[in-house]
Amino acid sequence: MDSLNRLKNKALVLTTSPGVYLMKNFREEIIYVGKAKNLKNRVVSYFRNFSTQNEKVKKMVENVEDFDFIVTSSEFEALVLECSLIKQHKPKYNILLKDSKGYKYIKISNEDFPKITVCSKKRCDNAEYIGPYVNAFSVKQAVQEVNKIFMLPVCKQKLGEVKKNKRPCLNYYIKQCMGVCCKKVQKEEYLKAIEEAIKYIKNGDIVSVEYMKKQMKKAADEQDFERAIKFRDRILAIEKVHQTQKVYLQCNLNADVIAFSTLEDEICFVILKFKNGRISDKEDFIFKNITGLENVKEEFLAGYYYKKECIPPTILLNFELLNMCLYSKYLNEQAKHSVDVSVPTEGIFKNLTNMAYENSKEILNLRYKDYFKENKTLKELKNLLNLKNIPKYIESYDISNLGDSSIVGAMVVFKDGVPFKKNYRKFKIKTINKRDDYASMREVLFRRIKRYFQGDDESFSTLPDLILLDGGEGHVAAVKDIFLQENFNVPFFGLVKDGKHKTRAISSTHGEISITSKRNVFLLLSKIQEEVHRFTITYQRNLRKDSMLKLSITEIDGVGEKTAKKILEHFNSYKDIRNSNSQYIAKIANISIKKAQDILNYLQENI
Repeated sequence: MDSLNRLKNKALVLTTSPGVYLMKNFREEIIYVGKAKNLKNRVVSYFRNFSTQNEKVKKMVENVEDFDFIVTSSEFEALVLECSLIKQHKPKYNILLKDSKGYKYIKISNEDFPKITVCSKKRCDNAEYIGPYVNAFSVKQAVQEVNKIFMLPVCKQKLGEVKKNKRPCLNYYIKQCMGVCCKKVQKEEYLKAIEEAIKYIKNGDIVSVEYMKKQMKKAADEQDFERAIKFRDRILAIEKVHQTQKVYLQCNLNADVIAFSTLEDEICFVILKFKNGRISDKEDFIFKNITGLENVKEEFLAGYYYKKECIPPTILLNFELLNMCLYSKYLNEQAKHSVDVSVPTEGIFKNLTNMAYENSKEILNLRYKDYFKENKTLKELKNLLNLKNIPKYIESYDISNLGDSSIVGAMVVFKDGVPFKKNYRKFKIKTINKRDDYASMREVLFRRIKRYFQGDDESFSTLPDLILLDGGEGHVAAVKDIFLQENFNVPFFGLVKDGKHKTRAISSTHGEISITSKRNVFLLLSKIQEEVHRFTITYQRNLRKDSMLKLSITEIDGVGEKTAKKILEHFNSYKDIRNSNSQYIAKIANISIKKAQDILNYLQENI
């Protein structure tokens, strides 16, 4: 409470002007960035009303050692600065909009007879790329559609190389390909079809259909009926697509439709992207432990459009903002053109926001079907072990050794009942040079606890709700004093195996706890024990494999440990090295080609 009073007193002398405040932890790292119309009132509220804050705000405030601030001339300037600082510092307690790894592009290849395909990355191949798009399914659907409408080839046949007596494939006969591989169409006509297909992708079907109707009429007037029929067939193909298109508006709407829903402590935003009256893409974002619904809505909208290209002229929301004028001004400035932001209450636009809302609900419901099942199991485990909290964050440890050498330990993490591989960690045993599982486990737990108090690793900085050791009562007894000495107040138990190496019971300082009658708990603990065993054994085997490979290579005259290490950084096995060549090995290891060839010869002769 002394810290709260100190921070409150500091906040009481702040200016009442607009600005941005930056909350910092004891390492002077920025953990939260916020904006305020009145800096003094906003910052004081964190420390004056601590007991009434939600859990995430309380946790954030508990970690605040100091705060800084930047005064601005207006609330609008504070909003823009807040977005910039969040992007720059990525504070722990702000919602962070991470870039999607699933972007897709529409590629028009750079060939005499170009093809339109879907790809994941732009390459330096002089091809034309349209995108990026988030929804891979939508992009694939669009490419299939455009290839079908314009009768473009989708096969792997290299176009332009016509074999003697080459017959067209089935797609040609069902009028889904113009047969360019069999010279059923001239290059100029094919390139014109590609050009029109690209316009269709970029401008949408409404503009394309109008253009095609004009071209069809022009061809008919010139009595070029064959060309007129082609345009007619394309128009009919587009109309056929519209009949199967679930969402198609009879208007040229370009808009983002944004809605959110909440479930438990999570919020899901969905953005439906409309282009020329049709859904072209969809994005969704899920955030946990939100600091406050109003803050999150504002932070999400501002962060999503900060320095974003191609902001549409219309944005439809299913939620109000406290200061709609401020965010309208912000979006207009980011877009560099007029943006109409509104919350429709009736009509077709209201139907669109409802559709986005239903999508967000469905996403959360699907997540929580699994979550509720796992949460029920975790509650059973809490009751069985008489824990204070539901063990949402579980760490499990195992030791593996090969005689008196290659002794290793490992930690796996289960978050909300599922593996959280980002926080897995490995340990090389440093203080033990003989087989002693108890002493090795003591070392691993001691190092883990020390890293928690150092706070220099995200994985070790999290205080687990439960620690599980792969072992029985002996393992539990061996580490008990470490928890007491280091004042590490976390419940810990052992996982006991039967004669077939399967999980049998839970071991505590007071004896064993049976889990045979708790099917869900039994399955979860078996999964955890199998995972930590797999991870530890894999780590040991990889170390042993590297050691043996390194030892083998150093037996060659003139090859030392440094050279062996360089080679091992690039190859995972003897086979990989043998399949390489002396020039490449010489380059990566910085050795002569002759010595590299000696290494290859040795491996081929001896291994």
